Amino acid sequence: MSDFPTSVEFHEEGPREGFQMEQQTYLLADRAALIDALAASGLKQIQVASFVSPRAVPQMADTAELFATIVKRPGTRYTALWLNDNGFDRARACDLVDLDGKLMFYTTEPFSQRNNNCSVAEMRERQLGWLDRYVALGIPVEKAYVITAFGCNLGGAVPLSMVTDQVRWLVDACADRGVALPAVYLADTMGWANPEEIKRRIGAVREIVPDASIGLHLHDTRGVGGANVYAALQMGVRLFDSSVAGLGGCPFAGHAHGGAAGNICTEDMVFMCQELGIETGIDLELLIEAARLAERIIGRILSGHVMHSGSLKAFRAGPQMQEVCKAAP
Repeated sequence: MSDFPTSVEFHEEGPREGFQMEQQTYLLADRAALIDALAASGLKQIQVASFVSPRAVPQMADTAELFATIVKRPGTRYTALWLNDNGFDRARACDLVDLDGKLMFYTTEPFSQRNNNCSVAEMRERQLGWLDRYVALGIPVEKAYVITAFGCNLGGAVPLSMVTDQVRWLVDACADRGVALPAVYLADTMGWANPEEIKRRIGAVREIVPDASIGLHLHDTRGVGGANVYAALQMGVRLFDSSVAGLGGCPFAGHAHGGAAGNICTEDMVFMCQELGIETGIDLELLIEAARLAERIIGRILSGHVMHSGSLKAFRAGPQMQEVCKAAP
C-alpha cells in the first residue's frame, strides 16, 4: 500500500544549479525574468544563485546584482548557496537573501577531495563550525545534505552504513548543542539511485531520526528520476529539490556537458503529483510557461517533457479549449 503525502513542496534550484552548469553567462535581466516567472507559479522557495568565486564560476559573478533586480514575491523565499566563509559573508551582506542554514556531508573520499579539498572526516568537522556559527547568528539550521548518498562515479558504490553513519553523527552534533535536528536530504548527486534503493535508504534514515523530515535531491542522469520520486512519495516524502525544465546536473557524473539530463524536472514532477491528487500549491500552466522561458533563454531544447507536450488541462476542458491551445504560439 502507498502512503502518499497529502501535499509536497518543491524547492526550485534551476536558476542556480542550472545556469551555473552552463558554459556561457546569460543576461542578468533574462535570469531575473525567469525567477519572477517561477515565483509567479507559486513555488515557495527558489535558489537564486551562488556566492562563489567569480574566477572559478563566472556565471555567478553578478549574484548580488541579480538579487537586487528580482521582484520579491510574498510567500516565496529567495535563497542562495555558499561554500565557505567568504561566500557566507557576502550572502549575509545582501539584505535580499533569505538565509537558510544548511550543512553538507560526503560519503566518498574522492568526491569530498574534488569538491572541497578535504577528507570526509574533515568536512564533517567543518560542519560543526557552520552549526555553531548559525546558532550564534540566530539562523535556523534547516537542512543537512548527505551527498552521493546512493553512489559515486568517483568513489564507487556507497554502502548504506556510510549514509547512516553520517546521519547518526549529525544527530549527536545537534544533541550536544541543543539544536533541533534539521531536515535530512539524501542527494543522488550522480544518478545511481533506483526506486527500491530510495525506499531502503529512506527507511533506514527514518529508523534513526523518526521525527525528522526527509527530503531528496535527485538527478535524472539515467532516466529514473521520476520513478525515484514516485517511490519516495510512496514512503510519504514531501520535500524535493528540483529544477525547471530539468536544468543542472553534476560535472562529475561521467557525461559530456549537455549530454544527459540534469536534476529532476520541476514541472514534470508537479504534473505527476497533481495527477496523483497530491497538493503542490503550484499553478502548473504558469510553471510550464516558466520552463519554456528557460528554454528560450538557454537557446536549446531542454529535457523537460510536460513543457513540450503540455498538461492535460486542455484535453479535459474539451474540443473548444484544444483549438485555443493549437492556435497559441
